[in-house]
Amino acid sequence: MQIAQNSVVAIAYTLTDEKGTVLDTSAGGEPLVYLHGARDIIPGLENALTGKSIGDKLNVTVAPADGYGEYDAQMVQTVPRQMFAGVDNIEVGMHFQAQTDHGIQVVTVAAVEPNEITIDGNHPLAGVQLTFDVEVMSIRAATEEELAHGHVHGPDGHHHH
Repeated sequence: MQIAQNSVVAIAYTLTDEKGTVLDTSAGGEPLVYLHGARDIIPGLENALTGKSIGDKLNVTVAPADGYGEYDAQMVQTVPRQMFAGVDNIEVGMHFQAQTDHGIQVVTVAAVEPNEITIDGNHPLAGVQLTFDVEVMSIRAATEEELAHGHVHGPDGHHHH
């Protein structure tokens, strides 16, 4: 069986940046299971996996445009500290949800000043070239329920919302 639209795929992977720093890995844990074609994983990796079979190993380098996007300086802004009312301890690297013109967005605290906070709406991996070492562990057809919901429901095809 080859990976195609609506396949449920399990991959073992290690993700590194341009410097070879490991950013994420499934080593020592469960493989990543996703629904192929449902945009569950970044496009550059999903495209590279199309047509692969169980046991295939590949090394995929994904440019920012096919990953988490280019870094957009316009998504960095400084806001009054009062916008964080009720949060006593604000530190660089903390994540918050913010209401934007595009809905709820996760922002990262980039700088903390006495009266203002700089937040960054870019994904932490925006602008980063990513390299995935991947092994295809399993492939199966998605269930009707998984297709209707647009995501995987576990090894047996069931889960509770």
